[in-house]
Amino acid sequence: MKLLFPGSFDPFTKGHADIVDRSLRFADSVVVAVGVHPTKKGMNSPEERKARIAKFYQHEPRVEVVVYEGLTTDLAAHVHADAIVRGVRNVTDFEYERNIAEVNRQLTGIETILLFADPAYAAVSSSVVRELFSYGKDVSQFLP
Repeated sequence: MKLLFPGSFDPFTKGHADIVDRSLRFADSVVVAVGVHPTKKGMNSPEERKARIAKFYQHEPRVEVVVYEGLTTDLAAHVHADAIVRGVRNVTDFEYERNIAEVNRQLTGIETILLFADPAYAAVSSSVVRELFSYGKDVSQFLP
């Protein structure tokens, strides 16, 4: 099974790494997608984020890192993913992600696997990390 993890526009956090690592327990491979979002302030370029994630997984040949612009479902078809995997931090996230997963399934036929983040990493969202980063704060404790 090949999974697509849309790593989003945010810094790749310990929570993201946890989702990818747990996905590898039951998947043959995971494609980590770095989204292009030119209007987010304080972010590294997609290529810099891709390089950082690729370096983190340099000894794991089952992880591929790509940069994409557009719809996640289109990318899933492009990389021949069997499903999309998404991380869930809390019940509110679960409701939102479940609704998005159902829309994706109805429109494209691709399934979404929702994994709850490890509680150790769920408290701080990647959005909070991005915000701290944009203000020049040290976010290293949240990054793998």
